[in-house]
Amino acid sequence: MLKSAYHNRQVSCLYHAISTYGCNALIVVGMIMMGLEPALALDGSSVAALTYAATNGQPLARWKLGEMYANGDGVPRDDVKAYNYFDQLVEDYNEDEPDSRDLSAFSSAFVAVGVYCLNGIPNSAVRADPRRAHELFQYAATTFGDPNAQYNLARMYMFGAGSLAKDDIAAIRWLALAAKQGHHPSQALLGHMLFIGEGLLDQRARGLTWLELAKDGARNPKDQWISDLYQRDFQVASENDRRMATAMYEALAKGTPPLIPAVTSFLRPSGAPPTSSSSPAQ
Repeated sequence: MLKSAYHNRQVSCLYHAISTYGCNALIVVGMIMMGLEPALALDGSSVAALTYAATNGQPLARWKLGEMYANGDGVPRDDVKAYNYFDQLVEDYNEDEPDSRDLSAFSSAFVAVGVYCLNGIPNSAVRADPRRAHELFQYAATTFGDPNAQYNLARMYMFGAGSLAKDDIAAIRWLALAAKQGHHPSQALLGHMLFIGEGLLDQRARGLTWLELAKDGARNPKDQWISDLYQRDFQVASENDRRMATAMYEALAKGTPPLIPAVTSFLRPSGAPPTSSSSPAQ
């Protein structure tokens, strides 16, 4: 019954898109409903059609509009509008009857609202709420296995954000989960923590390997901090650490065992306080 109603809403939105806004809007809305990224430029009619679809409860339309307003993509940037679209997805998520077609949109929305709650939005009613941010990251990290959620959760434990106690062990475990999924910021932070022994028995060569893996995979300009972090640690590494890291990297390229052993095998006993590091939220 629910799936039938969902299908009927889809048909209604598509019919409205073509009859009111034209073929371009139909193509855009249709592709987004199928989980595809539109190849066409988003003009005013497409945005209007997406808004209509979002108003009628289409999760992917809400997610797309949230992304657009968050990034200023085809519309003026508006974090409050972005937050509202993402928050609608969070509030409407039905964990008892999830639709697999929309899970990535819901997962992304949980993380986006978490980031907004972590920092708040200046000059708006959206205030910083680290407790809710933690709940959202925790849910997305465990329910969806979302690497961005795992990364943000790790950062909260690294710095003791909100009312959380600083917990390097919890941070390392979440970073390790995200790093195994190819999440470059997590690979970089995990590598840095291994290199300097932050909460760990230092494993400098293994840390350099993770950092190099992250650096080589991070192509987005906003990830420049990863290259900077790699260069900083590489410059203070010994020649032996560099040689071992190169050997590990080459072995990894040939498909040898993973870089992360059991986390408990390299946890550091209580001792000197670790050095803090800086990295952006995702």
